[in-house]
Amino acid sequence: MSDDHTHVQEFFGARAADWDSRFPDDGPAYAAAVAELALRAGDRVLDAGCGTGRALPPLHAAVGPSGVVVGADLTPAMLEAAVRAGRDREGYLLLADVAALPLRSESLDAVFAAGLIAHLPQPEPNLRELARVVRPGGTLALFHPIGRAALAARQGRQLTPDDLRAEANLRPLLANSGWRMTSYADEDARFLALAVRQG
Repeated sequence: MSDDHTHVQEFFGARAADWDSRFPDDGPAYAAAVAELALRAGDRVLDAGCGTGRALPPLHAAVGPSGVVVGADLTPAMLEAAVRAGRDREGYLLLADVAALPLRSESLDAVFAAGLIAHLPQPEPNLRELARVVRPGGTLALFHPIGRAALAARQGRQLTPDDLRAEANLRPLLANSGWRMTSYADEDARFLALAVRQG
């Protein structure tokens, strides 16, 4: 396991038990972002870096009983918290690295990724791996329940020009990874970039 993986697991493992209580008001933002994915009944969707599974209920509601929801995370403690919250009833939980998913190519219709991009050790190949498991024309939602400036303020840092979530950086990154950005929003109350997998 790389140092990047160890750092991510240590960071999130130490915070898993109280993660949901630290951000109790994020539910509506998650539901609104999932709605923008425009999932249909029967779709197959991955919550990449699912953490405690906060997106699993709206994802499951969107795809219905004929659909499939998979939540993948690198940190066992986060998945354990998802189980304690009962979110394992909303989808399958998978201990996996999103950089090397144990899923068939083109087996999914969409990927939802909340807060993930800042934690990817190699963003371009990692986003390419997400493209691999999605069918051509499938969708990707990169989401955060607050915008870039609000997140930087919360973390006590300044926004920098190399921020991956800046539109000028994200658009070519996605294009080089097999995605085409279709919409971009960076507001105090949310960050949401939607992309379509290229054929």
